[in-house]
Amino acid sequence: MSILFKRIIPLLIAPFFLLSLTSKKNVDFSGEWKLNQNKSDMGQYAPIVPLKIKAEQKTDALAITKTTTGFDGSGEVTASETLGFDGKQVESKIAPGNSKRTASAKWSADGQTLTITYTLMLDFNGEMTEVKGTETWALSNEGKTLTVTNTSTSSFGENTYKGVYEK
Repeated sequence: MSILFKRIIPLLIAPFFLLSLTSKKNVDFSGEWKLNQNKSDMGQYAPIVPLKIKAEQKTDALAITKTTTGFDGSGEVTASETLGFDGKQVESKIAPGNSKRTASAKWSADGQTLTITYTLMLDFNGEMTEVKGTETWALSNEGKTLTVTNTSTSSFGENTYKGVYEK
């Protein structure tokens, strides 16, 4: 091998090596998660905090199904959405009535948390109420615990609750 060739190869390989060292790995939220009420801080919003979250993470999106108690306290209600990691907004129908949720997801720079920004248009018997908020998802306990911190603002005021979920 020529000396020139020996000097060029390391220069060509170095950027790929550095890229592999600096590339981030996003955490994987996939799983079936059950609310641990004792570890959660739900305050007055305990009735609407999801009891279960099912998440299926793909390379480019997160499919989420949340199960809550119905607004009237009877039975369980599920809501599903698939949020792409491209930041595009997705609209889905939710309870009650003709309520809608518009949401988008974005990874933190280190790939360890996911922030979902949303707007709810809640339909209470034809009367609409807008709620704007964020959900921050994070894993702990070697991926066995999911913490979802939800902060919102509406005509009801500013509110925050934290749901702690376990597999």
